[in-house]
Amino acid sequence: MSAFFCYTDFELCLLGRVPDFTKKGGAEGVRYRPIRRNSEYGRVYARGKSYVNPALVLYVLKTRGKKTRVGLTATKKIGHAVQRNRARRVMKAAIDEHLDYNIGGYDLVFVARGITPHLKSWQLSEVVAKLFAQAGLPDKAKQPGAKPPATVPPAQKPAPQE
Repeated sequence: MSAFFCYTDFELCLLGRVPDFTKKGGAEGVRYRPIRRNSEYGRVYARGKSYVNPALVLYVLKTRGKKTRVGLTATKKIGHAVQRNRARRVMKAAIDEHLDYNIGGYDLVFVARGITPHLKSWQLSEVVAKLFAQAGLPDKAKQPGAKPPATVPPAQKPAPQE
């Protein structure tokens, strides 16, 4: 019976062999850089500017870095875990349509509100577009040559005629 042995990335670095992160599992599939620590969220809440909508709140803080970081928050006020996860999932879909990767150094925190998990992604996408316009952030969807949004509102049905 043969034993299977595999080095970790850390062990490879100690051996002088740098792992290739450009292949599968690399940083290419990353949508945006996340805000992870509670203190970072607190700094954005305290020093950032807020833009409010009934469906979503956006906090924006300009930073000295060159990377844009995004945090998504859905509190217990939203509902149980399934509703909070849906709110985060819908927010991610809306943010992907509008957030450009190279807008400069910003920390953005999106806070879900009570109505957020009940909205469709195309409805929340319109809200994100309005909040980006209020905040003065560039909107990827409004740039020339931008792809059409993946989430499109359903076609309006004509009124029945009698």
